[in-house]
Amino acid sequence: MKGLVSSVIDELLGNAAAHEADFEGPRAVVPAKHVAIVTCMDSRLDNFRIFGLDSGEAHILRNAGGLVTDDVLRSLVLSQRLLQTREVILMHHTNCGLHGTDEQALRSAITAETGEAPPYAFGAFTDLDGAVRNAIVRVREHPFLPHRDRVRGFVYEVETGHLREVKLT
Repeated sequence: MKGLVSSVIDELLGNAAAHEADFEGPRAVVPAKHVAIVTCMDSRLDNFRIFGLDSGEAHILRNAGGLVTDDVLRSLVLSQRLLQTREVILMHHTNCGLHGTDEQALRSAITAETGEAPPYAFGAFTDLDGAVRNAIVRVREHPFLPHRDRVRGFVYEVETGHLREVKLT
């Protein structure tokens, strides 16, 4: 095709080929540190660097806002029951796109544009620490999780790199 412009995907595929060339070999399916981390999809969050992790050491579950959705709970149940994780880190962050978003205005704009209302909530929140506390409670109260005693919540400050714990009080 004349004038075809290379995309970011093409660039990343080149990186994947380079990765394959020095691939160290497969790792165990069970995370070596037996921990699952639930966090936001925000590209500024380098979970491996923040927690000093290597590939194969933790399950990392990401979504918009780092929310404990039904799907995250499903993944945590599988992580614990089939893949031996025993602890859960819940990490939100400052300057999150969902923090302070007007959920109803977003829904209205999408509905006006498409003629259809989204069938799901986006999970906007106004209280960052409160959102972390809600996530802790949701995980600790989930009846299908066998390991709920080691669930801790944190806020990562994208401006400074500081990680602070949020307690239930």
